[in-house]
This record gives sequence, structure tokens and C-alpha cells, in this order.
Amino acid sequence: MKRRMVIGGAVAGAALAATAAAPAAARGGRRVRTGVEVLARRDFRDLSGQRVGVISNPTGVLPDLSHEVDLMHGSGKVDISAVFGPEHGFRGVSQAGEGEDFFLDAKTGLPVYNAYNDMDRMAEVFAETGIETVVFDIQDVGARFYTYIWTMYLAMEAAGQLGLRFVVLDRPNPGSALAASGPVLHPEHATFVGLKPIAQRHGMTVGELATLFNGEFLAQPVDLAVVKMEGWRRSMYFEETGLPWVPPSPNMPTVNTAVAYPGTCLFEASALSEGRGTTKPFEFLGAPGIDHAWSESLEGLPGASFREAYFTPTFSKWSGKVCGGLELQVTRRDEFDPIRTALAMIIAQRRAFPQYGWRSQDVTSFWLDKLSGNQAVRLAIEAGADVDEVTAVWADELDAFSEQRESYLLYRSTAQ
Repeated sequence: MKRRMVIGGAVAGAALAATAAAPAAARGGRRVRTGVEVLARRDFRDLSGQRVGVISNPTGVLPDLSHEVDLMHGSGKVDISAVFGPEHGFRGVSQAGEGEDFFLDAKTGLPVYNAYNDMDRMAEVFAETGIETVVFDIQDVGARFYTYIWTMYLAMEAAGQLGLRFVVLDRPNPGSALAASGPVLHPEHATFVGLKPIAQRHGMTVGELATLFNGEFLAQPVDLAVVKMEGWRRSMYFEETGLPWVPPSPNMPTVNTAVAYPGTCLFEASALSEGRGTTKPFEFLGAPGIDHAWSESLEGLPGASFREAYFTPTFSKWSGKVCGGLELQVTRRDEFDPIRTALAMIIAQRRAFPQYGWRSQDVTSFWLDKLSGNQAVRLAIEAGADVDEVTAVWADELDAFSEQRESYLLYRSTAQ
């Protein structure tokens, strides 16, 4: 039996005065309290007497936008021995696919280590720093290929090997978490954009994912504690939480981006720009020579509208080139299926502008197979399947994952 402790419910102790000024949620003036806020209101008692390592990034804030590492360090009540930064870095200075080299944080003086895609070094660094408890607090966006959850997985794996405690400070899934959707990863396609068989849009919080990882995938279980949120419901989109949105990465500027991303990130696998280097990444899609014919071919996709658009990326694919294509606008989030919509867009684009195929340096290694986690998705598209036929490819596997997922949910539809 895997060990797990969930810390939640009503909390007492010294409340932080600044958190009282946080914005109220749209519904009834109430807002969600994140795991770190619950921990702070407990006066950090759950971490007292332990040497702590914190895995975080710019999203690890309280409602007044103060950063948890600064707060813990300044309080004198948490013994932080080291900080670990994921992809993009602890303070958020790096672009996609990059971490940070070791440095001393200018604000706190704490040593900061790279925790991005470093499978061999994680346990070694934990041992070197002498930490006893690992704290994880990063805002996820709900997609399997967003790498922060795999940093968490590797950290849990290392903590389990060393007998360390692991504490997850939970945060909302920003795009609603009522259900999982999309293909489930096949092991042969495992990379750092998907290490274990979960759905492309997993429909879980990081705390829930941690319990699933611990219960299903870790060879050596970790002593896991999840500090639950208060007041969060699975149907909530991020604006309804009353919490401030801090971009989790440089190309995730808004909640709208996060809503589209679990689908339109698939365009990273194509020769088209996915909008990196524009003001609307994952909402602007296109390439030189594409025109209105693409957007006009897309009809009847629930919750989505398309506008003919032209843009010039400042970096990444087609940098400095005028791209034609479209802007995706989500008109009704409760009807919008990001994965189905993105696949319909890919199918329509390949029919209207077949000169743009997959992004691949090697025909034996297609990026779409890694992102979708299932080679059958690409093969169905190449065979001329429509969107219903493509989505049918993963139906049985998604049903099995959804059943597995259910036993690890920490929140139900009612307020917590």
C-alpha cells in the first residue's frame, strides 16, 4: 500500500494579513485557497524541524503575489536548504526546452539547482543538499506534455529512493477538471513530454497526479502528503477561483492559452508555427502561403470560432516570416474540446495545404507520436481519417484511464 496523507479542511493559526486582500472569486465573493496558503495559515507547522528543498517557479505565489520561497525563507520557520527550478527556471528566465545552471538566488541567497529533465542527477543532488522533505508547488495547465508534472514525478522517484518525505502544495487545474480526454501514452513513446500512461488532458490537479503516480507508477513509494486547496470545484475555470494568474511559462500568458493548449500544442509536431513568438501562442497557427481557405474550411466545431489571421513570429518556427493562417477563439468553454478541435484543424490544414506536413528530422521518430503518445493517431490522419475516426482510436484506453483516475481524485463536484 502506498503511503499518502492529505492535509486539508478548515485551518487555524496565524493568518497572513496580505492574503485577506486577495481578489474575490466570481461566484459569491469567495475564492479558492491554494495549498501554500493553507500551509502558511498553519504557520508552516507541517514543515517545522525539517531540512526542506523546494521545487517551484514564478507561479509559486500567494494571493498577494509574494513568492512562497521568499516568504518561507524570511519567516525563519522553514529551514530551506535548496531550491530547484523546472523547465524555464526557478525565476522564469529560460525559454522552452531550457533549464538553468546552478546559481545563488540574489534575493534569498539560497542555492538553486536545475531540475529540468535531469533524470540521473535528481537523487544525487537531493542527497548532496541533505534535505529531508521535498516541497513541490508549480501551477500546471492540465496537459500530459507540460513538463512540470514529470519534474514532479522524477523528484518523487528520487525521494522514494532516499526515503525522503514529499509534500505537494496543490493548485487548480486552470481549464476545468471534470473529465480526462484524449489519447493515453503508450510506453514506447515515453519522453520528458510524457513519461507514464496518462491521458493527454488528464483532468487532475498536481496533488491528484502525485497520488496516482505514487499508487501506480513508482517502484519505491514515497511518503507523500498533499496539502489540499479549500473551495475549489472541478468545474471551475481559473478566473472563477479568484486567484491571480501568473504565466506558468513564457508562452502561457493567459488562461485562454491554457484552455487551448492541450489541443493546439499538437501543432508543435507540424511544420506550421504554433504561435510562439507572437502575442497569442497556441491561438495563432499558420505558415507562409496559407490563406483564408483554411479557416473557412472549419465549421461545426463546438465552442470554437476561427478568424483568418496573419502574423510574424519573432522566434521559433518561421521567425521573421509573414505567416498566414488563423486565430482560434474559444467562444464557449463548456462546449469546447481542445483535442478534438485541434485534430480537426490539422486534418483540414493537410487537405487544404498539403505542402506542410509533420515536423520530423527522422521518419522513424515523429514528434506527433510523442505528443499524442499513440502512433495510431498519426497513422489515422495520414490515411485520410476524419476527426470521429481519429478520436475513436483511443476510446477504450481512455475509458480504462478514466476508471483508474477516479480512485485518486481528492476533490468532488461540491465545494471542498
